[in-house]
Amino acid sequence: MELEKILKMLEEREFKELKEELSGMYPVDIAALLEEVDKRQIVLIFRLLAKEEAAETFTYMDSDTREFLINALTDSELEEVMDEMYLDDTVDVLEELPANVVDRLLMATDEETRAQINTLLRYPEDSAGSVMNVDYISFRKEMTVEEAILKIRQVGINRETIYTCYVTEQRKLIGWVDIKDLLTSSESKRIEEIMDTNILYAHTHDDQEDVATMIKKYGLVAIPIVDYEMCIVGIVTVDDAMLVLQDEATEDISMMAGVSPNDESYFGTSVWQHAAHRIPWLLFLMLSATVSGMLLAYYEKSMAAMPILITLIPMLMGTGGNCGSQSSTLMIRGLAVGEIRFKDIFKVIFKEIRIALIVGVVLSVANAIRIYVMYHDIKLGSVIGITIIAIVCMAKVVGCTLPLVAKRLGLDPALMATPLISTLLDTGTILVYFAIVTVMFDI
Repeated sequence: MELEKILKMLEEREFKELKEELSGMYPVDIAALLEEVDKRQIVLIFRLLAKEEAAETFTYMDSDTREFLINALTDSELEEVMDEMYLDDTVDVLEELPANVVDRLLMATDEETRAQINTLLRYPEDSAGSVMNVDYISFRKEMTVEEAILKIRQVGINRETIYTCYVTEQRKLIGWVDIKDLLTSSESKRIEEIMDTNILYAHTHDDQEDVATMIKKYGLVAIPIVDYEMCIVGIVTVDDAMLVLQDEATEDISMMAGVSPNDESYFGTSVWQHAAHRIPWLLFLMLSATVSGMLLAYYEKSMAAMPILITLIPMLMGTGGNCGSQSSTLMIRGLAVGEIRFKDIFKVIFKEIRIALIVGVVLSVANAIRIYVMYHDIKLGSVIGITIIAIVCMAKVVGCTLPLVAKRLGLDPALMATPLISTLLDTGTILVYFAIVTVMFDI
C-alpha cells in the first residue's frame, strides 16, 4: 500500500507531498522501498530526503542499490552523504563495494576521514577493530559536570551515542560515566567524583562475536575498544553488536547446512555463485561417503547370508545421523550463547550418555516389536535393539564432543553440524551394526 502511494505521487509529480511522506518514514523502510521501485525513480526519491535521513537510508541499502546510486549522484551529493554517515557504517559500506566504486566514495571524504577509514580497514576481518566506531565522547577527570554537559551539547550531534561517555587521561581509559549520572548530579561536581572505574572493555583484535556477546551479556549500550596500551580507540555500540550476532548466526546456519557462508542476499546471489558455495561441501561429503560403501563391500558375504540385513541399514544410519545432529545442534547453540564451555566436556558427555540410554531403549523396544510383527524373528529384533542402543550412545557422544573440540581448536563449531556428523556416523553405524551382527549370528 505504501509503495502504491509513493508511485502515485511520483507519477503525478507531487514532490512536495512525497517529501513530507518520506520524512515520516523510517530510513530502513525507505531503503526497502527503494529496492522495489524502478531504477530511474531511486535517484529522484533519494534526492528528496533530508541529509541525515539520506545518509542513514544509504547504510540500509543492499550493495546493488548503493552501487547504482553512487554512480548516479554528483560528487557534491556523495560528499554530503559521506559527511553525515558514521565512520563504522562507512567502512561496512566500503567493504561490500567494488574497488572502482570505493575509490569514488573515498574521494568524496576529507583527508582526515580517509585516514580513519583506512585505519579501520586494516584491522583483521571479524575483529572488534573492524566494526568499532571512532566517534565517541570522552571527558577529563578534572572537568565539572557542567563542562561535561556543555561538551555533549557541542559535539553530541556527531557522535553515535551520548548515553555512555568515557573518561581518559593521556588517551588512556580510566573510567566511564552514564548520562543519567551526569543529569542527576550537581553541576559543580567533578567527573572523577561520579565516574565508575569498574570498566568492561575489549581489545581491537578481539573476536567481534565475543565482543557482541559481552554487550548482550551485560546489557551495555556500548563497549570501549582499547589498544594494548589501554588507550581507547573506539567503541562498539549495541546496534553494531546486533548486526554481528545476526551475521554470525547466518554464517553458522549456512555451515550447518553444508553451504559456504555468503554475505549477499539469496536473490542478490547469482545461480553460479550459489552453486559454487555448495559444490565444495557436497564434493567432500560425497567422497567421504565412499568409506561407507567400502565397508558395505567388506561385509558383502554377511549380507549375502542374511539379505534382510540390507533392508535395516537405512533405518539405522538415519537414526544415528538424527541423534548426532540433535546433540551437535544443542552444543553449537550452547557454545554460541556462552552456556557451555570446553571445560564442561566430561559433564556434557555424562549427561548425553544418560539421555542416549533412555532414547536408545525406547527406540530399540519399538523396533524389536516392529521386527517381530513383520518378520516373526525374536533374535533379529534383539540384535537390532542392541545395535540401536549402541548407535544412539555413539551418536550422542560424537555429536556433543565434536563441536566442543572444534571450539577448543579455534574452529567454528558449526563445521561439526548435520552434514559432517551424519557422514561420520554413517560409517560408525555400519561398523557397529555388522560387528554386533557378526558376533550374534556367527557369520
